[in-house]
Amino acid sequence: MSQNQPSITVGEFLELAPTRLQLQVLAGHDGVHTRQITLPRIQKLGLALAGFTHYIHPGRLQIVGQSEVWFLGQLETEKLREAIQNLSLEKIACVLVTKNLEPPTEFISAANCASLPLLQTPLLSSEAIQVVTDFLEEALAPRVILHGVLLDIYGLGVLIEGESGIGKSECALDLITRGHRLISDDVIEVWSAGMEKLVGRAPELLREHLEIRGLGILNIRDLFGVSAISSAKTIDLSIKFERWEDASEVDRLGIDTRTSRILEIDVPQFLIPVSRGRTLATLVETAVRLHLLRTRGQDAAQAFVARHAEMIKDSG
Repeated sequence: MSQNQPSITVGEFLELAPTRLQLQVLAGHDGVHTRQITLPRIQKLGLALAGFTHYIHPGRLQIVGQSEVWFLGQLETEKLREAIQNLSLEKIACVLVTKNLEPPTEFISAANCASLPLLQTPLLSSEAIQVVTDFLEEALAPRVILHGVLLDIYGLGVLIEGESGIGKSECALDLITRGHRLISDDVIEVWSAGMEKLVGRAPELLREHLEIRGLGILNIRDLFGVSAISSAKTIDLSIKFERWEDASEVDRLGIDTRTSRILEIDVPQFLIPVSRGRTLATLVETAVRLHLLRTRGQDAAQAFVARHAEMIKDSG
């Protein structure tokens, strides 16, 4: 499992941001591929232009709207240049001017001199802030790369983990033939989409593909149709395969609850010992059904223990 601190360049933002922003570069072209956006929260530049420059947080996208452009337009030339010089332009990731407004030529010149990307959108500030924030929250969410298989089983995102060669992909193929959907095989990109929500998907190169020893790389869409694949899914359950001889922590009754911690979020987990003759796909389906029942308040193991305890009490 490998984790990295997400960031995107302004150039990547221009390439990947929603098309409704209709982004144009007004100035600072030299900084497009070097300036980094590292924080999803954005700021309006008004306070900094008024002299409160300590409010500028490095790595954030700054918004310039109608009020900021009006404020700059009221300043005398010397005051305008002083306000711009005080901005510490090297700290700013980029500036987005909304409503297709034209900032003063002094601002454009300063952006070019500092290689600060100055972007423009026709959207109103309120709409642009919402669209950009939604995009950056996903693009800059904490991420991790997991090795395993992610499937959509009975509407749940199920992560199958285990050492290489233990049978994860073969089990996934069996599950696909039973009507479940593949999201990713081998490499899974996972990011946090909220306090208790993880989302996983396949890297672009591996999407729709499954590797089976002896058969090679299979295109699941071609073999089973579009209904056999899915692009992304929340991770609701982890199922870990362990070789029978190594599985020393198996709960015989199913009372103990296990979790797998991913990006500081606990995901419910089943540990399934693997041995010759066990039908893993059936066990996985059963584990998912058990999890669904437990989320609805039905737990067979706990009910059994309660009945057993009652019998002992009555017999005593």
